[in-house]
Amino acid sequence: MSTRALVVVGGDDTHHDLLGAADVLTRIGSAAGFVTSPAVGMQRFVNPRPETADADVYVLYDSGAAFGGDQQAALAAAVSAGKGVVALHMSNVMGDPEGADRAYRDLLGNHYLSHGPGHHEGRHRIDMVAAHPVTDGVDDFELFDEYYEFAFADDNHTVLAERTREDGVRIPVLYAREVGEGRVVYFALGHDMRAWGEPSFRRILAQAIRWAGRA
Repeated sequence: MSTRALVVVGGDDTHHDLLGAADVLTRIGSAAGFVTSPAVGMQRFVNPRPETADADVYVLYDSGAAFGGDQQAALAAAVSAGKGVVALHMSNVMGDPEGADRAYRDLLGNHYLSHGPGHHEGRHRIDMVAAHPVTDGVDDFELFDEYYEFAFADDNHTVLAERTREDGVRIPVLYAREVGEGRVVYFALGHDMRAWGEPSFRRILAQAIRWAGRA
């Protein structure tokens, strides 16, 4: 049986190219060996249609789409039962991580804090800090991207890559975790084509999809 990935985009496209992301991320998923389709909107996990129910892994590129507590709980249950999630960039931005969005925060394992001090984007170095199937064969690299900083929800994660802020503080940009029988990867990179076009970004994402989707 074919392994399937569903690229889910949604929300406000003012600051993020959702249509461009849907195209590029779908291509990366297909190159990873998955039958990959794009979809719009996070309101799909309660009583899911076949395109959602049959996916082995969800690739999330969400920019503030409506995501109700019942939908969050349904996604969390699906992952706990064995499905995978690969969440990119702003998909960790939540309005109420301690309340209405807590189920999603607890599943993903973090929530967005800020861009950090100074400029909100720039060219920076990404350092691989742990051996893992998601980072296999990837050396340290540089790319131009938006800076993201976040707070972990718990200690259940393995940080795989970091960047160093101008003040010397190390900031995680990639981690993997297991939730029940499922697998979750959060990748803070991926603002636009300047990141999506980087070979190392594409390899990490493809391998994250394979790992989370158990291919």
